[in-house]
Amino acid sequence: MGKPDDGQIGVVAALVRSSFLVNAVYAESGREHGLTPQQGQLLCVLMARPYGMSELGAMLRLAKSSLTGLVDRTERNGLVRREPDPQDMRAVRVALTPQGSRLAGEFYTETCRRIEELPGSLSPAERDTLAELLGRVVLDNEAPAVFLEPDGGTPATHGQ
Repeated sequence: MGKPDDGQIGVVAALVRSSFLVNAVYAESGREHGLTPQQGQLLCVLMARPYGMSELGAMLRLAKSSLTGLVDRTERNGLVRREPDPQDMRAVRVALTPQGSRLAGEFYTETCRRIEELPGSLSPAERDTLAELLGRVVLDNEAPAVFLEPDGGTPATHGQ
């Protein structure tokens, strides 16, 4: 293990520490919008479309009871609603309410802005390389599509 101040970080430490940075952004941005990081994630996922509970559980990697509690709390705050699944009347989908959609957009925009600042010292070419390499790691490991590209286009990850 290298010394913490020698300027060299291995891939494991770099990935773990970068996840802490992103989680801190989610937490800070969430606090400012009255959301927990998990609620922020849920709203970002639902920006794409409504999802069934089992799909959400798989995407967010939450046990059924944890997901139910998260959806219940977010629903009580008026940000999501449960609606019948048109494909299976026994199932429900979770969708953003108009208030949830507004808040999701605000949270998403602010979170993107802050995350965009993290690699601020990198040149455009280095940023492109970082995106390419991290993108390969994400795609190779079939990370769920829990966050959209900042341009509003395609999902930033694979596996919907």
